[in-house]
Amino acid sequence: MRKPPYLPFLNGPLSLAPGLKPIPVERWLQPDTEAETWLLEKRGVMVRHRGEVYGAREGSEIAALELAGAVHDAAGPGAGDWASALEAAASAVSDDLCMLIKDPAGLWRLEAASLCAPTFWQLAEKLGEPLDGLHAPVPGANPGMVGRIHRMFDAVQPGQVLERFNWTVQPGVGRFTPSQAPFKVLAATLPEEGALDGLWLRVERQTISKLAISGAVVFTIRVAIDPLRAALPDSAHVTAFGAAWDAIDPVLADYKGWPHYDRLVRAALKAAR
Repeated sequence: MRKPPYLPFLNGPLSLAPGLKPIPVERWLQPDTEAETWLLEKRGVMVRHRGEVYGAREGSEIAALELAGAVHDAAGPGAGDWASALEAAASAVSDDLCMLIKDPAGLWRLEAASLCAPTFWQLAEKLGEPLDGLHAPVPGANPGMVGRIHRMFDAVQPGQVLERFNWTVQPGVGRFTPSQAPFKVLAATLPEEGALDGLWLRVERQTISKLAISGAVVFTIRVAIDPLRAALPDSAHVTAFGAAWDAIDPVLADYKGWPHYDRLVRAALKAAR
């Protein structure tokens, strides 16, 4: 087992706060921690599920070309023969690429995306939506969180990269997961004695940046999947994970489906001690 590249639970419980921190622009897409484990499979998903994982609205083409150029500058060429510049760029990195453009009314809208590892949402339902539509299911998101994100999108400057992390657990290694329902069903059948080896830590590494010419905002999502056992190598990690799991707002826990995994998580923590 590898050492998981990201352990965000060490920094405390999940929160609705954006929690964005600046990072060097060189770390926007590199190193690509998931290239060996996901990139080849991702390209297959891009072909087999194109109608589900790719979408672009009219008028986004120029910004998509600019984004593709930035991705290739950072990560090199992709692989395969693709029908769009955005898909060619997405084939070069394990990250999903989402592009938001401000409309004439001043609203940031999701105008194009290659989304192969969605954490329980579908691109077709979100393409073209403004920020309040994108975050509508999130408890407590409107209007406070949406307003903060809108101001941050306005304020971020080309050459800046902001990073944040989101995380959960799941019973399996799947990354192309537009629905959480199969995981909930599987979790109900897993025995507690096998929880430590039956659960996986799913981490989203998210970045936000802005393109210099078009002014479009780029939202990248890199999903890392690691055995929960690998994330709990010692008592300090076990204690930190347990504290973060318990301290989440119950409303947010319900939104993320954590009650379905609670008995397994507690059994895993007990076994890891």
